[in-house]
Parts: sequence; C-alpha cells; structure tokens
Amino acid sequence: MGSCCYRVRAESAIVAMRLKGWSVQGQVLPVIQNEVVSIMSGTVFVFIGVAACCLAALRRQRGMLIFVWLGIWSAMYGALLLANSRTVVAELPRWARASPLLLTTVIGYLIFPVASLAWLELSAGKMRVFLKTMIGVGLGLGILGIGVFFVSGDDSRLILPISFVAAAGLVVLVVVLAVPGLSRKYLTLPNRAVVVTGTMIFALEALYFNIARLMHYQLYRITGTIGLAALLFSLGYVAAQKALAGERRLVSIENELVIAQEIQTSILPSRSPEVKGLLVAAAYHPMTAVAGDFYDFIAEDERRVGILVADVTGHGVPAALIASMIKVAIQSVVACADDPGQVLSGLNRVLAGQLRTQLVSAAYLWVDMEKRRAAYSAAGHPPLLRLRGGKLERMESNGLLLGVLPEAEYPVREMSIEAGDRFLLYTDGVSEPENGRGEAFGEQRLERVVCERRGNSLVELLEEVLAEIEEWRPASAEQKDDITLVAVEVLA
Repeated sequence: MGSCCYRVRAESAIVAMRLKGWSVQGQVLPVIQNEVVSIMSGTVFVFIGVAACCLAALRRQRGMLIFVWLGIWSAMYGALLLANSRTVVAELPRWARASPLLLTTVIGYLIFPVASLAWLELSAGKMRVFLKTMIGVGLGLGILGIGVFFVSGDDSRLILPISFVAAAGLVVLVVVLAVPGLSRKYLTLPNRAVVVTGTMIFALEALYFNIARLMHYQLYRITGTIGLAALLFSLGYVAAQKALAGERRLVSIENELVIAQEIQTSILPSRSPEVKGLLVAAAYHPMTAVAGDFYDFIAEDERRVGILVADVTGHGVPAALIASMIKVAIQSVVACADDPGQVLSGLNRVLAGQLRTQLVSAAYLWVDMEKRRAAYSAAGHPPLLRLRGGKLERMESNGLLLGVLPEAEYPVREMSIEAGDRFLLYTDGVSEPENGRGEAFGEQRLERVVCERRGNSLVELLEEVLAEIEEWRPASAEQKDDITLVAVEVLA
C-alpha cells in the first residue's frame, strides 16, 4: 500500500544523478521520459484526488468517506511525483525550493496510514481490527519519522520499519483477496474481481520494482504510476458501486416512506365531524414523513362525538406503525364510545401485548350536545384545557400510559358544557420546543395564547399557536417532536 512512495524516493535519486550529468547505464532518454511522466502523472493524480474529495464533500452521504481517503491517497502520490520533478522544483520561487524535501518526507511517512484508511472502509470483522492496528503502527512510526527529520534532517531513518509494515499489510490483503472465502468474510466488495485485478497489478509491479532495483536494471517512472493507478481505479470502482447501491436503497426507502405517509394520512380523519352546536378543528404537524401522533373522531350521531388524541413514544416508522394499530384498535371500543374510561381501558388491553418497548399517551373527550355534558379521561397525557368565560382551566384525569399494565383503570371527569366553552387537546410536542437558551415553550405560554386569542376562530387559534411555537424555536433548530392540536367550541 505504501511502497509506491518509497519507489519514488529511489527513482528520484536516479533522476538527480542524470540531471547532474551522470550516466546511468549510459542512457539519457529515460531521464527525460521519467521527468515527463512525473509531471503528467503527478498532475493527473492530484486532480483526481481533489475531484474525489470534492465529490465526497458535495454528496455528504454514508459510504462516501472512502472517496476522501482515496482522494487524499491519490493527491499525496501526485504531489510526491511533482515534488521529485527537477523541472517543477526549478519553477518554484527561491525561498520555496527547500520545501519539496519536507513534502516528500511527510508524504513518505503518512501515505501508508492513508492507504490503510481507504481499505478500512471496505473491510469487515477481524480485518478491520488488523487494519486499525496497521494504521496505528504506521501513524506512530510516521509521526516519529517526521520528528526525526525535523531534529536531525535525516529523512529516511524510519523508512525501513514502515516499509516492512506496509509490505506485511499488502501481503495480508493479497492473501485475503486471493481466497474467495476470506474475501466474503472480511471484505465488503460488490465486485471482487476488479479489486483482485487492481491489487495484483500493484503487487506485481511492486515486486518487479524491488527486484529491478536490486539487479540494477533501468527503472521507469511509468511503471510505478501504472500499478498505483490500477489499484486506485479498482478501489474507486467498487466504492462507486457501493455508493450507488446505497443511493438506490435510499431512493427505495424514500419511496416507501412516501407510501407510508399516504397510508398514515388516509387513517387520519379527512374532515372534522359535523355535530349540531359544535365546531371541531385539528392541526397535525409530524416531525418526519411519518409520525407517532394520532387523532380520530368517533361520531355516534349528529349530537354526540368522541375525540381521541394519542402520542406514541419515539418517532418515525416504528411510532407510525403503533399509531396505525391504534386506528384498528378503535373499532373494538366504538360500542362504549360514551365512556372515556372504558375507551382507554379497551385500547390498553388491545395494545398491551403489542407495544414491546414503546408506550402510548392518550386523551379522550366525549361531548354529548343532547345532554349538555362532556366526559374526559387520559392515559399519561397533557391535561385538557377548558376556556369558559375568559377563564382557563386544566382538566386533569390521568391514568397509566397505554401498554404498561393490561388491566389498568382510567378515571373519568364529568363536566357540564355551556355555549362559548372551548376545549383544547394536544400532544407534548406543543409544550416541549425550546428556544436558544434551552427554555421550553411550556404549558403556561400555550395557555396564554389560548386566552389572548379567544376571539379568533378555532382554525385561526390553532394557526396562532403553531406560529408562536415557530417564533419561540430558533430558525436554525429543527422540529424535535410531532405536534397535534384538536380544538372544540360549543356554539349553542
């Protein structure tokens, strides 16, 4: 993985000899070829590296981190090639001509950990542990080597041990890639053949280079660049395949969420119930595409109606599934709709064995315009608010959350109703939003808005409450809970 940088070091020494007028095996043409290859290949590698990092920054999706490491790896190797080009160094300002040595030293020591980080994104199980160990060792040796360079000026004191670590890592990777069973177990590759080909080209090229150097054969820079290019291309190819597969999964999930949202919308009331002498309005603002808040109406006839508001703990799809279960469970309590305690007890019995780790708070209000009375009961829910004659009251009648105990009982509060009475049921997503100082909106502010806007229509009242919550929450803050409001007004 890191052997490419050390080949460049050896080759740069040969290039320097030639440019000083020395002859290596009596050939001058290879010197010019290596210079041209260094400049062209270095520029290409740097460009590809920057492009890969920009792509990862723009996409910002899970699985794009490998493009960052591949991009840094490519850019480091390209910078190494350019820094070892006599032509490029000659074009630098005089004060900067000493910097290529520092650059090549830093890259030479750190390119192995960066390459290992790229492989880490494609590994699994014990292979990840092995690569993390290699990264730790390589990074430690690299930092120590850079420190030695700054102190003594020796840029190759620890090259041998870090070369050994890099070679050991490459051998392990080649073995894992060569054995299909090991590849499936320790690597996450959508296309193993491409990575095997690229790695083998790189490994064989590294082997050839080291043998050629020992035998004092002529070395060409193009050989090293082809090997690394093949490896980077193969890794980039499988990384792109993984990223595209991830995007396809995301698109599939988004499509399913759209369907789930449509289903959830279909289980909510399409309009308010029509009850003589009574107005009902609702506002429903989920935090995500699907939500755990739920409300429904049980209209017995044109003079009586039951109103249920529920809030499932948690958010998203799991909470939405429980909310759908509540819709089904309501059918089992329609017969006792005029008794809030029995309604909540019935829902609790149905849900108790199905909720697992989730719970449900709920509130149920029964309004009988013929008998001019209302009845209310709740299960761990915020209190019902009643506005009468400009005075706001909290109507408390709470039992256990639904799903805690199968045989829980729920107390009922009876009350008379008068013309002008207003009732408000809501979930805790109304009172919990925080401002920039961490202060919750709170029930007192909600009650103040309800009192101050008592002259508004129900729809306007709900809009005002939502506007106050939006103003209270910082513009940069996201909604953290589902919000549901149901308002009721007695007309006559």
